[in-house]
Amino acid sequence: MSPLAGPFAVAAALLGLGGASKALDPADTSRALAVMGLPSRRALVRFGGAAELVIGVGALVFGTRAYAILVAASYAAFLAFVVLAMVRRAPISTCGCFGKADTPPSAIHVVLNALAAGVAVAVALDPRVALPDVLADQPLLGIPFLLLLVTGVYLNFVALTALPRALDARAARG
Repeated sequence: MSPLAGPFAVAAALLGLGGASKALDPADTSRALAVMGLPSRRALVRFGGAAELVIGVGALVFGTRAYAILVAASYAAFLAFVVLAMVRRAPISTCGCFGKADTPPSAIHVVLNALAAGVAVAVALDPRVALPDVLADQPLLGIPFLLLLVTGVYLNFVALTALPRALDARAARG
């Protein structure tokens, strides 16, 4: 088992959850893409979200080099989008990645997307991260690992949604 199994599982789970959210409700992502002058049809967003869901689930279940490369490519694309939006100072209030949570592009997005892409690249070089295999090597039926996975996903969600708003509020107070 790779020491990157946990971080990779968090990245894959976030990718899958974000994809599911976009597939179910493409409106916010469609608006963000339109603001950036990118193709933004809702059907296209739904398809992309479904692809992210498949990649995330496949990465968790199979943990192969190909899935790791797809996870890395997904996060590299998110990173490029966020950096471009920040450079252009695009009026984007949310990317739609996490449902209705307000997630404007921020430096936190840049860091977490870069870390997720880097972890996925490292896993592509040594893909020993399939969740069934990882859980089989864990004590207590893998329950502690799964609890840490859920905690990691939640902390990343909070870091991408609530933390930027909290930092903006703090900066506004001076």
